[in-house]
Amino acid sequence: MLIFDHLGVTVDNLPRGIAQFDPVMQALGFTRLNAQASVSWQRDDEPELILFPARDTGTGPHRHGRAGWQHLAFAVDSRAEVDRLHAIATDAGWSVVREPKEYPRFSDRYYASFVEDDSGIRIEFMHNPPRATH
Repeated sequence: MLIFDHLGVTVDNLPRGIAQFDPVMQALGFTRLNAQASVSWQRDDEPELILFPARDTGTGPHRHGRAGWQHLAFAVDSRAEVDRLHAIATDAGWSVVREPKEYPRFSDRYYASFVEDDSGIRIEFMHNPPRATH
């Protein structure tokens, strides 16, 4: 049984949030479901990601490093997939926080990029294959 069922994220502007998240989530194989006051993406047994509009206007953007959201990392199968998703996100208007590169401080196999949407929501695309066994 999965422990995490869903993740709710509040954005300043829901239509803009959808425009930024949808290409990324669809590229990851998630299906979009529209609701009256939110939108979500689902895939098989993965936790659902839900976007909600901010209740109070002008409360964003979220500032990275303050209490609250840090980032969400999407584990993918290859470095090429990190690069592909990074390009999809930037084409959808996400700001580049860190271009795709190696992160040896995490592991000698860790390759990732970080992007941030208009609401200050940060995501990471990462590839960290298991260490080869001999």
